[in-house]
Amino acid sequence: MRVLLTGWAGFLHGEATAGDVLSLRAAGAALTAAGIDHHVAWSPRFRPGARHLPGAPPEDYTHVVFVCGPLHGPQVRALHERYAACRRIAIGVSVPDPGDPAVTGFHRVFPRDGGGTAEPDLSLAAAVSRVPVLGVVLASHQPEYGGAGRHDEVHDVLTGWVAALDCARVPLDTRLAHEDWQRCATPDQFVSLVSTMDAMVTTRLHGLVLGLKAGVPVVAVDPVAGGGKVTAQAGALGWPVVAAEDAGDSALLDARLKWCLSTAAVPSAPSVPSLAGLVDELAGSR
Repeated sequence: MRVLLTGWAGFLHGEATAGDVLSLRAAGAALTAAGIDHHVAWSPRFRPGARHLPGAPPEDYTHVVFVCGPLHGPQVRALHERYAACRRIAIGVSVPDPGDPAVTGFHRVFPRDGGGTAEPDLSLAAAVSRVPVLGVVLASHQPEYGGAGRHDEVHDVLTGWVAALDCARVPLDTRLAHEDWQRCATPDQFVSLVSTMDAMVTTRLHGLVLGLKAGVPVVAVDPVAGGGKVTAQAGALGWPVVAAEDAGDSALLDARLKWCLSTAAVPSAPSVPSLAGLVDELAGSR
């Protein structure tokens, strides 16, 4: 016996949701625990270097198990045609139409919903690991720095580095908006959101400042060659900063992030001398 596990995360024109992948993980773990030989076929768009359906010959398998998602459409029907000689089973799936050939083509269906029944989703059975949650705040183009601005190139290498990390990435925007539900409407909301992160990655002055204000360590990168306001503010706060010229040094970024995730050395809120100066200035004008 050899089983091929797949699902919508295995179709070229499908999608790999967190629930799909966790459900495949749960099914694979159950087969492994039972000593059942199996492979998983993934979409080449999701995992280019993995096993794909075209590279999983029907003659290599006795069973095909389709995991998670709705049973409908031409891609599911094509699966029946390609693996016609295999016993085909669907598990953790939705069955919107029990008479659909995409459904009736399976020898056995274990639905999560359909036909008036509902069962817990397979993803609940999958093991998961806690990974760091990183808030990412990127500065928009800052014309005041003229030719010294390296925003595009710094953001290209920085986001490429972040994308390769095993972490949960949360894009954050310091700009507030009452009419856009995807943004915070007040600074209190923003700082509260930031406080839930394990660390921050930013090229924006207020990404640095508000991260530290919320008690969250920050990987601060200055997008301005020679140093701009991020570098100046980091100096004022006694916090390290990565220069624009070093933004492509992944080893440096890795080390800085490791330090951020392992340290409690977030500075306490400093005094702001200019506020006292402002009050004195105004008081002297009365």
